[in-house]
Amino acid sequence: MNPPAPARPRHGVLRTLRAYPRRSPLTLAYVGLLLLGHVWVEDWLPADRADALRQYISTNLDNLDDHPLTALFGSALLYDGTLTDVLSTAFGGTLITFGLGICVSLAWAERRFGTRRAALLLLVGHVGATLVTALVILFALRQGWYPESVRHASDYGISYGAQTALGFAVLALPRWARLPWAVFVFGWPLSGDAEWPGPLPDFTTIGHLVAAALGVGLAAAPALTARRDAMARTVNGS
Repeated sequence: MNPPAPARPRHGVLRTLRAYPRRSPLTLAYVGLLLLGHVWVEDWLPADRADALRQYISTNLDNLDDHPLTALFGSALLYDGTLTDVLSTAFGGTLITFGLGICVSLAWAERRFGTRRAALLLLVGHVGATLVTALVILFALRQGWYPESVRHASDYGISYGAQTALGFAVLALPRWARLPWAVFVFGWPLSGDAEWPGPLPDFTTIGHLVAAALGVGLAAAPALTARRDAMARTVNGS
C-alpha cells in the first residue's frame, strides 16, 4: 500500500487564507480599516484637509501636550506609507510593517493567544513606544541634539505597533531562527533612511527600536517568569 502523498504547500496556504477571518478577526478588521482610511485620505480628501488631518493626529510633542488621546489613537488608524508605488524603497517599509507586521505577525499572535491579547500587544507597542520616544525627544532637545522643529514634526501610522508584533513573532519561529529574526527586526530601522542628527538617531528610528524591544520583551516574559518560578521551587525544596 502506497503512503499518502504529502499535502501540497499551496493547499496549506489556501487553508490558512480561508481560516484567516475566523481565526484572526481583529487583524482582518484592522487591515480593512487601515485600507479604507488610506484610500479616504489619499484619494478622497482635498489635499489641504488631508495634510491638516495628518498633522492633527501626529504624535509629536505639541499634539501629545494638547490632545494626547486623539493623537495616540488617531495615529494608529492611518497608514503612513505607499501601497501602490511598488518600485520605491518606501514600499519595502510597507511590506515589513503592514505586510509582515500586521497582516502576518499580528494575525499569528491573535490566532495563537486570542483577540484580547493581540489587541493588548498592538496597544502596548503603539502607545508604549510613542511615549518612550517622546521622553527621549525631550531629553535630546535639552541636550541640543534635536532641532526645536521636532516638537511639531509629522509622526503618525502603524509602524510602532507593527514593529512590536514583529518582535513578538519570534515565538513563532524555531530556536535556530530566532536570533536572525531578532537581528532583522532591530536592524531594518537602522538601514535605509535612518538619520543621525547627533549622538542619537532620528526619533522615528528610536521609536522602532523601542517597539521592537517591547515585542521581544513581551515574548520573553513568560519564559523568564517560568524560569524564575522553577528556580524558586528548587530553592524552597532544597
